[in-house]
Amino acid sequence: MASLNVGNLGEYLREQRRTAQLSLRQLAEAAGVSNPYLSQIERGLRKPSAEVLQQVAKALRISAETLYVRAGILDEKEREELETRAVVLADPSINERQKQVLLQIYDSFRKENAAEAAAASAAANGDDKADDPAADTL
Repeated sequence: MASLNVGNLGEYLREQRRTAQLSLRQLAEAAGVSNPYLSQIERGLRKPSAEVLQQVAKALRISAETLYVRAGILDEKEREELETRAVVLADPSINERQKQVLLQIYDSFRKENAAEAAAASAAANGDDKADDPAADTL
């Protein structure tokens, strides 16, 4: 997990707020935080909690995970996985059983690809375990 990058987060929030054509006061009200507190976040003086970031993201109608990445709370790979899961779970055209099966398949593919990447890395580094047939089992 990266350390908090509050300055980058503040600049990004200000840009998103301006794109949404909201004043600082309007966004603060919509997010349920104080105007001075939001101003301090935008200027990089405060480190907001994940809960505050979620409220701000909702008010801006952007992904909370994107803000978590900008704040250093979440790394990019974790964000992508969470967003993929959220899209599957939010799809109204498939039922709950289908959603769970789809997520299980998704998890199995991720594990398989991680194992293959680890084996390739080990082979590239000359690790003897890369040739071990027992390492291929999932």
